[in-house]
Amino acid sequence: MIRYHNNRQKPPHPILLEAKQIAPNQILITYDQRTDLASATNISNYWIRGNIEHPISTGISTEGMDYELAGSNSIRPDAGIIIPIDYSNMRFVMTFRANAISGLMHIVLPCFVNLEGMTGFDDANWGPFSRNMFIGM
Repeated sequence: MIRYHNNRQKPPHPILLEAKQIAPNQILITYDQRTDLASATNISNYWIRGNIEHPISTGISTEGMDYELAGSNSIRPDAGIIIPIDYSNMRFVMTFRANAISGLMHIVLPCFVNLEGMTGFDDANWGPFSRNMFIGM
């Protein structure tokens, strides 16, 4: 397994290995290490960027390519949920009220997800080897 640490000052944290669309309104999320369930299942710790220049009201994207991550454009609790799919604390399914827009590129961007037994991580949970993009089916 490849581990990449771009900033040695960051505390240890899980990195998103893969985000894969498994249904029109579901994404399978896999991390490289066991996560803290409270932070990993907080849907507001996730953003989905679409390859558009402005936010759209349909689909699962929370922002366009030209927007910065902010609390105001994270996934809202009324838009979807995330639950563990096994006891590994590494695999989760995000389920949305809306379907992903077919043909649109989506980039899953988790932040603030802690390692199991830890708290306080306040940065991004993806890296250069994360497979966090998919084209909506």
